[in-house]
Amino acid sequence: MSSLAEKDRPIVQLLLNTGTCPRCVLRFCCVGSQMLYRHPHKDLMKDLQEFLKNSREQEEDTVCLDVADPPCKRLRLEHREEGGADDLKHNGAVPQLPAADGSNAAVESSPRNVCNVCLGILQEFCEADFVKKVCQKVNSADYQFTSFVFSVSLPPQLSVRERAAWLGVKQQMRNLGLPLPKDDIVQLKEAYKWIIHPQLSEELGVPADGKSLFEVSVVFAHPETDEECHFLATACPDCFKPAKNKQSVFTRMAVIKALEKIKEEDFLKRFPCPPSSPKNLCDALEIQCNNGAVFVAGRYNKYSRNLPQTPWIIDGERKLESSVEELISEHLMAQFKADSFNFSSSGREDVDVRTLGNGRPFAIELVNPRRIHFTAEEMKRLQQAINDSSDKIQVRDLQLVTREAIGRMKEGEEEKTKTYSALIWTDKAIQREDIAFLDDIKGLPHHPSFLHQSLQQDRVVGC
Repeated sequence: MSSLAEKDRPIVQLLLNTGTCPRCVLRFCCVGSQMLYRHPHKDLMKDLQEFLKNSREQEEDTVCLDVADPPCKRLRLEHREEGGADDLKHNGAVPQLPAADGSNAAVESSPRNVCNVCLGILQEFCEADFVKKVCQKVNSADYQFTSFVFSVSLPPQLSVRERAAWLGVKQQMRNLGLPLPKDDIVQLKEAYKWIIHPQLSEELGVPADGKSLFEVSVVFAHPETDEECHFLATACPDCFKPAKNKQSVFTRMAVIKALEKIKEEDFLKRFPCPPSSPKNLCDALEIQCNNGAVFVAGRYNKYSRNLPQTPWIIDGERKLESSVEELISEHLMAQFKADSFNFSSSGREDVDVRTLGNGRPFAIELVNPRRIHFTAEEMKRLQQAINDSSDKIQVRDLQLVTREAIGRMKEGEEEKTKTYSALIWTDKAIQREDIAFLDDIKGLPHHPSFLHQSLQQDRVVGC
């Protein structure tokens, strides 16, 4: 059972009065009922108002929903000992609580008002229209998947606003002489997923699974991030270092590090507590899809002495028109509809060396493939298409494998054997006793010039 009790009344009243949405109110009261967060915004607001109205009339009155939920993750907001900020005042000072009948006009806020804590994440972006927008993006990308994992990237200043809201609650409870037993809240990401997962599952027709290889991600951004986090850079400059691949120094991890370092009294002086209403709603900057890599392995024979294993490019100039890697990968890329690939093999041969025998083991990692399911018959047809496309190579044993299998292939490099054939001319006929000394040679040293002269006529590798 997840509930609001009488002890939560001051927190509910304060947060609603300062522009906090109903779902964030539940988070700050540590409500762990997933189903409760899924209730419509209007219903939650009505329930909270009713709770405030009846709280004094019924001391043990609760707003609850009987549902068995797993334990929720909590976000710890306090890292320091209490004290030192009781008498501090700020332009965002906590207002006096209104009458318990819930008649205060601030509580009757419009659903369109942007939450001063989540910046609208638990409002506009939980609605059916946004869920359909995400699903349209997923469906248009034409991926194969049987489940999904959902991830979200949030604006860094949300951590700042959560801290400010909590310090506002903390101050108010002190002013009222009431205890504040907990200093953590339900994480915003977790509450958001509680709401979004069932809607996405219904629209996409597959379950949400934390171990799924298919990821749907939403990147949220806010235009006031730098403005709201700037005071942290002044207070904790060592936490913010420019990075080549980052547009702003105010990354999530840098902001969290600074919040752990800044003193409570300094925070209260520099940022309104509770936080003021934002000027803008968050933007859903990107909706992205990504499938986990697929691995294809097999063996190749190379019959050409004018074909490198990988593209031969020196100083930006291509030396030969193709390579083993390209002749194989172009077919796989087309069929799996991948973004890119990584080719690896158990060893390699020189450009003018043939690879005969059973062939050389190879594997290709296909990055972010749209298609991932292939039957054994389809893999045979794909192998045949590769073999029909060129007389320079042949592929055998083409199959889907796991990432672990690639590691075992690379380990095999240390144990495999090679057979070299060479044609040698001599001035006189060679007798058996003339070459008997070869049987006694152990650990043959490597002499590049000699090997080149001896093997250039007929160089063959058998794997």
